[in-house]
Amino acid sequence: MSLELTEKQSVGARPVADTDSIIRLKTVLARTGLSRSTLYRKISEGTFPRQTKISVRSAGWHETDVGRWIADPASYRASGDLSAMRHAVSGGARRT
Repeated sequence: MSLELTEKQSVGARPVADTDSIIRLKTVLARTGLSRSTLYRKISEGTFPRQTKISVRSAGWHETDVGRWIADPASYRASGDLSAMRHAVSGGARRT
């Protein structure tokens, strides 16, 4: 597959194929094989990437974060990873 730059992309821009997509819960569960409760427990423990708020009532995960977890779930830790940093920047608001 060859990647060609469009008129709107500059020479230094990332190719479109490298963009980080947001995936929803159903897709995360299918890719990881985890149950919903296990997924949220792992997020609480810091052993799975945190979700990113998409809108007022929806959230998703960065595909690259989930891919990194899939590549090596045993040694994944949220500290120092992109999802933890994104969560900290967004204020980490959580409903109780």
